[in-house]
Amino acid sequence: MASETHVLDRPPAGANADWTIPQGWEAYSAEDHATWDTLYARQMALLPGRASDAFLRGLDALKLSESGIPDFEELSDRLEALTGWRVVAVPGLVPDDVFFTHMANRRFVAGNFIRRPDQLDYLQEPDVFHDVFGHVPMLADPVFADYLAAYGRGGLRALELGSLKQLARLYWYTVEFGLVQEAGALRIYGAGIVSSASETRFSLDDPSPNRIMLDLARVMRTDYRIDDFQQTYFVIPGFDELLRLTVETDFAPVYDAIRDEREIAVDEVLPEDIVVTHGTQDYARSKV
Repeated sequence: MASETHVLDRPPAGANADWTIPQGWEAYSAEDHATWDTLYARQMALLPGRASDAFLRGLDALKLSESGIPDFEELSDRLEALTGWRVVAVPGLVPDDVFFTHMANRRFVAGNFIRRPDQLDYLQEPDVFHDVFGHVPMLADPVFADYLAAYGRGGLRALELGSLKQLARLYWYTVEFGLVQEAGALRIYGAGIVSSASETRFSLDDPSPNRIMLDLARVMRTDYRIDDFQQTYFVIPGFDELLRLTVETDFAPVYDAIRDEREIAVDEVLPEDIVVTHGTQDYARSKV
């Protein structure tokens, strides 16, 4: 998602007015493609049985198992035929209004660079593996694709209402780090989890984090951290419910209701929470 601070206030040289740029697929080196293949193989050794069926179906439908970094044009043609979305390259993080406008119009913005081989485990700025492998398979699911388009429209409204901080938390705890109940178990669908080997294991297997059923107002009051594993994950009962919650809720009264409420700490469990797993928080304490 767009950052809260931006170095640039206008498209850089070589970018279009909407901040899109050519992917430059032909410029990727053999090492770049090998890095993608290494990351892909590592995740696919972990994700069966952990990732949502919708994510795994998206991988197959979009032919992401083919070797090398995907060509955005070819990938977009497959994706558009399924849900009307396309993938567009941008020069890094973009302003919030640009981000939401693309999303509302079913264009997913993606970085076109890939991490170095010595950065396999952590990268501060999202690269093409995070953006494409992590996010795009879920866009092949019609329900989730509708949810993200609705979120884009909601983002533009949140900017007008001065409530971007609250809405950004919903994105973080669903699109980036969401869990879903599926076939009697928890499965991962958030891009920040499915694109990370260590968080794939941690989010489902470790006793440390809380896992709590998603409540809209509660999530939008909850802080999050960007520099380590999550201390709380929010769980949805299914993607139909996530979409229903998004399109049937007038967010303006929710923003008004929580505006003066205190922020909820990343590790906090409230008495009214529906708790799936009450975490030990041992991992977080070990980092202090």
